[in-house]
Amino acid sequence: MAESNFIDYVKICCRSGKGGAGFVHFHREKFVDKGGPDGGDGGRGGHIIVKGSRNVWTLIHLKYRKHVIADGGGKGEKKLSSGSNGEDIILEVPIGTIIKDAESGEVEFEITEEGQEKIIVPGGRGGKGNAFFKSSTNQSPRNAQPGEPGKSEWKILELKLLADVGLVGFPNAGKSSLLSVVSAAKPKIANYPFTTLVPNLGIVRYRNHQSFVMADIPGIIEGAHEGKGLGVRFLRHIERNSVLLFLVPCDTKEVVKEYKILVNELKLYNPELLKKERILAISKCDLMDEELMQEFKKDMNKKFKEKKVPVIYFSSHTQMGLMELKDLLWKTINT
Repeated sequence: MAESNFIDYVKICCRSGKGGAGFVHFHREKFVDKGGPDGGDGGRGGHIIVKGSRNVWTLIHLKYRKHVIADGGGKGEKKLSSGSNGEDIILEVPIGTIIKDAESGEVEFEITEEGQEKIIVPGGRGGKGNAFFKSSTNQSPRNAQPGEPGKSEWKILELKLLADVGLVGFPNAGKSSLLSVVSAAKPKIANYPFTTLVPNLGIVRYRNHQSFVMADIPGIIEGAHEGKGLGVRFLRHIERNSVLLFLVPCDTKEVVKEYKILVNELKLYNPELLKKERILAISKCDLMDEELMQEFKKDMNKKFKEKKVPVIYFSSHTQMGLMELKDLLWKTINT
């Protein structure tokens, strides 16, 4: 995904169609003196609908479409003919999109499946024609209903990436490098912080033609839950990942402390994230020789006390430990 094309937030005004008016008409036919009422009902106004699609990865197609307006329904006609329904507007969105009311901020629903459809603003109902109002006491009604007006509502669409593994780490931790060597994704890589400005998805090939999806989330910094750095803009993408892979470079002064800062940021943003499976991966291990590596591992065994969180060592540059990392991720995903 090109950085300029990845849009995960849009605010749009959705206006559904007005219902068509009912028709006042009386049956006219040769040799029929007084035909009864036969005015038809008006058609329903067009709905505004969102539909999940695996062919769409971003909300960029809605970024410049600030107003979405559906057609109104047709008016009723004689011979009990109903008016045509207004054409619905269907907005295709990526899987993982949530829809919010723009005024209250309340989440109304989310799209989690291919082909899933949801009406976000319903069209107005068509008015009843005069045939509807015929009764034993009113054989010739001369009234019909106007159609209901359409609704105009502002909606917020937010995308939360669906991935099996989410990469969590400070800027320049090696997340993009890892994604680039285990998948066909081509994220921007450079030796400075905040190289990655948008999330990147990659399909990781595994044994026996199996695969899983990995997401490179832009770097978190201390205070991200308060909006610092890239702030909470991308933290929401972590919510949909099955496994969280924490990346800390081996040349970090205090590896365990950096890991704890990352965990704390997720906790302050959403405590539910800590219920996900976690793995701590030490990156850039090509910077150490065998002797230094053994000393580093001994030190980690003393300092890292989370027994349920596995620790693994790898290098994207030399591909050391990558297969072991993929084995561990696959096992964790499918546990």
